[in-house]
Amino acid sequence: MTTTREDGSLYTNIDNGIATVEFGHPASNSFPAVLLERLEKEFDKLSEDDSVKVIVLKSEGDKAFCAGASFDELLAVENMEQGKVFFSGFAKVINAMRKCKKLVVGRIHGKTVGGGVGLAAACDYCFATEQAAIKLSELSIGIGPFVIAPAVERKMGVAALAELTLAAHDWKNAYWAQEKGLYARVFEKTDEMDKELQFFTEKLAGYNPEALFEMKKALWEGTEHWSTLLSERAAVSGELVLSEFTKNALAKFKK
Repeated sequence: MTTTREDGSLYTNIDNGIATVEFGHPASNSFPAVLLERLEKEFDKLSEDDSVKVIVLKSEGDKAFCAGASFDELLAVENMEQGKVFFSGFAKVINAMRKCKKLVVGRIHGKTVGGGVGLAAACDYCFATEQAAIKLSELSIGIGPFVIAPAVERKMGVAALAELTLAAHDWKNAYWAQEKGLYARVFEKTDEMDKELQFFTEKLAGYNPEALFEMKKALWEGTEHWSTLLSERAAVSGELVLSEFTKNALAKFKK
């Protein structure tokens, strides 16, 4: 069952130390600003919840995992300040995932674009299906994946980031993403993935929570400046979205 709510939906279920956070939106699980803000706050809240040992991030339905930020809200940007606010949505979520005291495991069941790739990269470990192809199409509309680039580069390296961003019209399949380090495991079928995901997270939830926290800190060492960096990157994107090139590109998409 997928949500029909215009602002999307966000539900969290906690069972045996595993918090499953599920987001959804009728437009291919894309994110309006209000939903990104809710997800950011949910990570902050779960980070401080002693009953939670590990977090699973997933989305609704069986089609796209995430289509990135809301296209309607992108079209509505009229000035630099609005642009920075728009692009800060994913910046704040990625930073919340980075600072979260709990390990975050991604369940990527379908195609993911733009900011959705950033979410996958900000997870500490990702399970995916063969359908979980990825694309960074931002350059094709005159902007760039500047906000999510640090997360993608940290996980996949500069070469893979360049290949993804410069081939802005190309989908990369799930096995390519696994080879480059975005996904830890790829499965033919969703039910196979879910079975292994449950087994993996139950094991994680049984480990020493102090050791898990220290491991989380070690994995993210060297990213302490991201609060400033991602905000600066949002400002760059916010300026570019007002360019004549982007306005024309978005007008074509709108038609």
